[in-house]
Amino acid sequence: MTELSELLKQVKNLEITTRNLVEGMNSGNYRSRFRGGGIEFFEVREYAAGDDARRIDWNVSARYNDLFVKEFVEEKELNVYVVIDLSASHDFGYLKSKKELGCEVAASLMFSALKNNDRVGMGLFTDSLEKFIPAKKGKKHMMEILQNLLDYSPKSTKTDIFRSLFQLQTNLKRRSMVYIVSDFISDSFVKPLKYLKSKHQIVLVNISDIRETQIPEIGYVYLEDAESGEQIFVNTSDKKFQEQYSILIKKTREKNEYEMKKLGIDFLNISNEESFDITFNRHIGKRRKN
Repeated sequence: MTELSELLKQVKNLEITTRNLVEGMNSGNYRSRFRGGGIEFFEVREYAAGDDARRIDWNVSARYNDLFVKEFVEEKELNVYVVIDLSASHDFGYLKSKKELGCEVAASLMFSALKNNDRVGMGLFTDSLEKFIPAKKGKKHMMEILQNLLDYSPKSTKTDIFRSLFQLQTNLKRRSMVYIVSDFISDSFVKPLKYLKSKHQIVLVNISDIRETQIPEIGYVYLEDAESGEQIFVNTSDKKFQEQYSILIKKTREKNEYEMKKLGIDFLNISNEESFDITFNRHIGKRRKN
């Protein structure tokens, strides 16, 4: 288990490396179109002396034979959720694993939410939504989330984004901004995204690795699927194999990008070839122009 002192050290390093990203997200209008200025229904609670009688919920009051009032909250504060894929394919990486890169991205997004005084929450998934932490405000809560992220041991090695997103939508009680961090190596997940998009602001952060598009020439090797355990024997030096493999990976990414564009969902490609804060800030710059 990660010690708190080590966690604080990692968080401090992330604060330094992602400062430009956080500043860029705060100064731009990247999220302003989603941040409201009105009020939103939150919950029903028992009537207390001094409550405005106009807020009494007569239907609930009649049902329980007691007075209940509707509680509202201002939309100025935003719920920000970072939902992270922890399936076995994220253990892969050349310079660093996709899981490490994903955790850095997740932490930087949480710092941004903290600086904006937003509430932050987290979801962890594989072939199901294994853990969900409701959004709250404050640095203490964010530190607890990071501790959970660093310590968590996934129950499954497989990926099912479709199922995980359907489970996620039942947990999101308020309109939220949701970052989904994954390599999106999964069957189609368009249907649950359509539903989420109708109620929430969604950004997909695609984590990839240079070795997924450029296999090194090391001769005959066994390639193993990290999630299924299935192995195939291939010649990595074979030009035809390298070309077919690169085309397959490229087509998968382009298909995801095309489907997300049709849905109006942002799709960011993050890899270890470029510092992710540069990629994010480039995307923010494009959004400002639109």
